[in-house]
Amino acid sequence: MTDTTHPQPQAPASGGRAGTLRSPEYRLAQKALRGLRQDLFHDAFAYRPLPPRRADGPFTGRLPARLRPAAEHLPHAVVGAVALLALGVGVLGSGMPGGDVPALLIGLLCALPVLATLVRPVGAFWLSLGATVVVAFLHGGEGDWPWLPGSFICHLAVLVVVALRTRPRTAAWMWVLTVVYALLTDVVFGGAYYYTNGGPMVVVSALALLAVAVWHIRREARQEVTAQQTVTEHERSRRTLLEERTTIARELHDVVAHHMSVVAIQAEAAPYRVENPPPELERAFATIRENAVAALTELRRVLGVVRAEDYQAPDAPQPTLADLDGLLANVRDAGLTVEKAVTGAVRELPQGVELSAYRIVQEALSNTLRHAPGARARVEIGYVLGGLGLRVVNDPPPDLALVKPSPGAGHGITGMRERVTMLNGEMTAGPTQDGGYEVTVFLPVPAAGEGGA
Repeated sequence: MTDTTHPQPQAPASGGRAGTLRSPEYRLAQKALRGLRQDLFHDAFAYRPLPPRRADGPFTGRLPARLRPAAEHLPHAVVGAVALLALGVGVLGSGMPGGDVPALLIGLLCALPVLATLVRPVGAFWLSLGATVVVAFLHGGEGDWPWLPGSFICHLAVLVVVALRTRPRTAAWMWVLTVVYALLTDVVFGGAYYYTNGGPMVVVSALALLAVAVWHIRREARQEVTAQQTVTEHERSRRTLLEERTTIARELHDVVAHHMSVVAIQAEAAPYRVENPPPELERAFATIRENAVAALTELRRVLGVVRAEDYQAPDAPQPTLADLDGLLANVRDAGLTVEKAVTGAVRELPQGVELSAYRIVQEALSNTLRHAPGARARVEIGYVLGGLGLRVVNDPPPDLALVKPSPGAGHGITGMRERVTMLNGEMTAGPTQDGGYEVTVFLPVPAAGEGGA
C-alpha cells in the first residue's frame, strides 16, 4: 500500500500585521533600522583610539628615517589643527556681548567633538549634534541657524573623520540624521529672523561623505587586488616548483633506470664469464639480477607516473659537466662574455650530481642573459673533498646596453633551490655589492665506500 499525503492549505494570517511582517518592504525597513542601531547606537561611546600611520606606507615610506616617527602621528596632528580652527572660529564668530567666558565656552563646545573623534568616533557624532543645539541656544541672537560658524566647521569635520574611521553605511546614517536635524530645526525653531544654513550643510556634507565613500571603495579594491596578486604569485611559484620537481623526477628516472638495467644485464652475463662457476656464485648473481629487476620495476611504477602522456624520453644522454664548454660557447654566441675557472682535481661524479650542476649553471647563465644583458659573467667550479662547489657571478649590466633587461618572476632560482635541496646541498643567491648577482652552490658527494658496504 502507498500512503499519499496531500498538503493542507494554510489559513490566511489574521489581520494586516502578519502580512506586513512578511512583506519585503517591512523586512527592508527592519534591516535598515537594525543597521542604524548597530552603527550609531550600539556601544556608541566605545573607546577606539586612532592608530598611527604605517611606517612603510606610501607617504611615510618616502620620508627620511628621522621624520617617519613624527609622520606616523600626522592624522592626529591634522585633527588637532581642525579642532583649533573650530575653537578659534567658534570664539570669534559667536559675537557674544556678555564677555569672553561665553565666547570661550562656545569655542570649547565646537572643538571638543572634533577631538573626541580620536578616541570615540561614533560618540563624537552625537557630541557634535548636542553641541550644535547648546551653542545655538547659548548664542540666542540673530545670525546663522542652526549651525553657527564654529559649529558648522565642527560638525563637518566630525562627519568626515568618523566616515574615514568607519564604513560607508555609518556615514550614510550620519548624513540622514544630519538632514533630519536640519529639517526639524527649520520647521520647529526656524523663523523669519534667522538665516538657515541647513541646506548648505546638507549639500557640503553630502559631497564630503561621497568623496570619503569613493576613497573607501578604492582602498578596498586596491587591497583586494593586492591580495589576489599575492595569491596568484604564490600559486605561480607553487606550480613552477611542481613543474621543476616533475622535470627532476623524469631525469632521475632515466638515470637510475639506466644504471639498474646495466646491473641486471651484467648480473645475468657474469656467470658465463667464469669457467665452471660454483653454484653459490650462480645463485648470488641470480639474486642480484632478481633484485635489480624488482627495483627497476618498482622504480618505473613509482616514478613513471610523473611522465605526461606525450612525454618522450630523450634519446641522447643527459648532459654533464663535461658538456659545459658547449653551453658556454652557446651563451657567448648569444652575446654574453663568460669565463670559466676549474679548481681541484677533476673527477667523475654521480650522474645526478653532474646533471644538477649542469642545469644550475645553465639556469644561472640564462638569468644573466635575461636580467643583465651585456654584463660579464664568471663560472667557477671547485672539486673539493666531499663535494662540488659552484659559483656563477655576473657584473652589473652596462648603462648603455643595446638590449633591455626582460622582466621575470624569479622562478629559475626556485628550480635551482629545488635541485640543491634534492641533493642535500646548500645554496645562496643574491645581489653583490657592485650591483651584480651571485649564485653559490655546494653539492655534497659521498666518498667511495661511504654509501655502504
